[in-house]
This record gives sequence, C-alpha cells and structure tokens, in this order.
Amino acid sequence: MKHFKLSTGDSGLSSCEITANFADIHPPISAAQAEIEASRCIYCYDAPCVNACPTRIDIPKFIHQIRSGNIEGASQTILSSNIIGGTCARACPTEVLCEEVCVVHHTEGAPIKIGELQRHAVDLLLAKDGAHPFQRAPLSGCNLAVIGAGPAGLSFAHRSAMLGHDVVVFEARAKPGGLNEYGLAAYKMTDDFAQREVEFLLGIGGISIEHGKVLGDNLSFDDLSHNYDAVFIGAGLASAHSLGIEGEGLAGVGDALDFIESIRMAPEKSNVPVGDDVVVIGGGNTAIDAAVQAKCLGARNVTLVYRRGPDAMSATGWEQDLAASNGVVMRHWASPQTFLGEGAVERAVFDGTCLNDGKLTQTGEVFELPADMVLKAIGQTLNSGALGELRLDGGKIAVDEQYQTSIPGVYAGGDCIKSGEDLTVQAVEDGKQAAIAVDLMLRQKMSGVAE
Repeated sequence: MKHFKLSTGDSGLSSCEITANFADIHPPISAAQAEIEASRCIYCYDAPCVNACPTRIDIPKFIHQIRSGNIEGASQTILSSNIIGGTCARACPTEVLCEEVCVVHHTEGAPIKIGELQRHAVDLLLAKDGAHPFQRAPLSGCNLAVIGAGPAGLSFAHRSAMLGHDVVVFEARAKPGGLNEYGLAAYKMTDDFAQREVEFLLGIGGISIEHGKVLGDNLSFDDLSHNYDAVFIGAGLASAHSLGIEGEGLAGVGDALDFIESIRMAPEKSNVPVGDDVVVIGGGNTAIDAAVQAKCLGARNVTLVYRRGPDAMSATGWEQDLAASNGVVMRHWASPQTFLGEGAVERAVFDGTCLNDGKLTQTGEVFELPADMVLKAIGQTLNSGALGELRLDGGKIAVDEQYQTSIPGVYAGGDCIKSGEDLTVQAVEDGKQAAIAVDLMLRQKMSGVAE
C-alpha cells in the first residue's frame, strides 16, 4: 500500500514532494518478478478468472506465454480481447474481478497478480513501437460514425477497423480517451499513458478523430444517419448529479471529476489549488481518487462522507484502505444538508442516517465539518436532451441484445447503457461486441443486396 507524503503545517508540501506523491502507484514489475509470479499459475480448466473478466481475456494462456518468454504473444492474447488492456491493467478493480476468484487466492492466501502481469506484457509491446499487432480485414466500403472517444467508442472503432470498415470518431474534448484521460487519478495513469495507448490503438489504420464535435450542437443524428452506414454512441455520462441543497452554489463547492481533471491536465500539479479542509461526498472510486489526491496536493484535513456504511460503498476495499492509510478520515452514515459561508464555503452541515425497515432515513443527529473545499462524487447522468427520439430505460439509452437502440442503425455502449458495472473494462467489451453486431448487420445487408 502506497503512503503519500502528507502536509504537516501551514506551508503545505513542496513541489518536489507533490511530484513524488503523483508517481506511479503501481510501479511495473521486472521481467524476473513477472516470471516468478507467472510460475504460480496452475492454468485452471474453465478458469474462473476468465469468467470474471468482462472482456473474457484468456488469462491462463497469456500467463503461460509470459512464463515461456513469449511476451509479444501474451500481449496479443490480452489485446485481442481488450484493446485497452494497458489502462485496465492499471485502473481495473482486479481485486474484485479476476483476482478475487483466482483459485490460487483460495489455496495459497494470495491471488496471482493478474493485473501486474497484464501490464507487464502490454507495456513491453507498446514500448517496442513496432507494427500494429492486428491486421485489417479486406475493406468493406462501409463508413461508420462513433460519438465519443472514450473506452467504448475507441474499442468499437478499433474492432470495426479490424473488420474492414472505415471509422470517424466525433469527440467533444480536445483529447481522446474519455475518463481514461480525464477521470482517473493521476498516480494511476502516469507518463501520459492514456494518450500513448490511443496512439497505439489508432495504429491499425482506418480510424480518424474529429475534435470539438458536440451532439446536439454541431453534430446531429440526422446528418450522421444520412452520411454513415451505422452510428455508435459511446458518449458516456456527461452531466454531474446535483445535491439540490442550500449553499451548493458557493465558491469552493464543485464536482470531484472536475477536480480530478484539473490535476490530470495541469503541467505542474503543485499549481492546482486545494483547500486546507476538504470534504468529499460520495462512496465510489471517484470519491476515493478525489480525496487521496487532495492529500497528495497537501490538504491538511480530508474527510470523505458517505450516507451508508462501508460495505455499501462501490469503492473497492483496496481503494478504501488506500484512503484510510493516507490520512483520509471516513465518515459513514451521514448525508449533506447545507453548505454555509459568506460567498465561499466555510462549513458543511450533515445529518446522521440509518436504515429503517430497509429505507435510508435521517436520524436528526446534525453535525458540522469545517470545509473550504467540497467535492461532490455522487455520480453522473446522461445528457438526454441531445438524444432526440432515442428510447431511454432508467435514465440510460435502451438497447437490445445486439446493442442496437430504438433507431435502426444506431448502436450504443459504455456508461450510457445498462450493461453491467460502470467500469472501463465493461465499456471496452460493449464497444467490441457492438462492433461485431454492426459488422454482422452490414454483411447481411450487403449479401442481401448482392442477391
């Protein structure tokens, strides 16, 4: 467990200390360490680790390839299932997915370090900067449009290019990558890895990205449907939830993802402003990322407040331990009531909560926390205003088993649909499977025309 240098006085942390705090939280393992770790695998038949991976990477196979010294083969095994396997190796909660069900975990007390082995193989391939490991199928003559250059959109684009189609990705932001670029803690994605991975992915050819394109502004479904053979929506969730309480508009009250983005985009992280008394509201990994990074920047007091108990938090146990071990105070069973201050937030007022017949209720046990910065990490919603006639289901885009929306020829995947946990690895799988479904639809259509 990494321990960050903490601020101990009014002067905060030095620039060098802050830089050190944002060093890689999971440094890569050496070739010797990888060989030793790979030797622990027993290569299970019908391996539970494979079934636990949303992209169904053949984990025993790539571990065996590492053990035998075939690193390039191992990376191809990984990337053939998950083209964004490098980011997933860094940020995927392997402790509750593949490593949680590892047979060795239950026989020896510790799982195979699958994430570290995956990173080892993929990083070595990307470092070679050689020819792209996958070849395109014969060109189909079909042109596909993708909305959003996040994990789902990029996965769709790469698989579609492999299948012989040409793809144009329309992205609102200045950089591709989505949450991989803008929404993960900087100590998880060092050395500009998100962009290096995108450059590698685009190396297959047949994919172009147009930036500054916003659906409902300078991009419309009608135009895309008219000009492209199929459309894939991988736009994710763009609108932050509001607490709807008094004082939410005070200076110093903001969204945790905006805070994380400011750190990721800052050339010099010591220039990112942070409060002395930071309160983070939420129970997911984003809340943890915001809280720990506030400590990395030198905040003296960081308190994470969640309305339920620790077992209900969506943040993994590892993430919760990381926060606690680095000085983040965890307050459970409390919900925000108001923020107080003259122009800028100074205090956050909470009410205790409890479960009453399974329903979350307030106890009336009110308390205050000093706060000159409040970061909300309470989730995001779909910006449905630009989706036109698309049918929604529970606030997300409704799709069938083939990822097709209510509009024929328009598909969707990633956080904007209900397909599982809102994880990068699930978004990658959605994009991959949607691309396969679109390819089948186009081939059937072309075959019908040919007949």
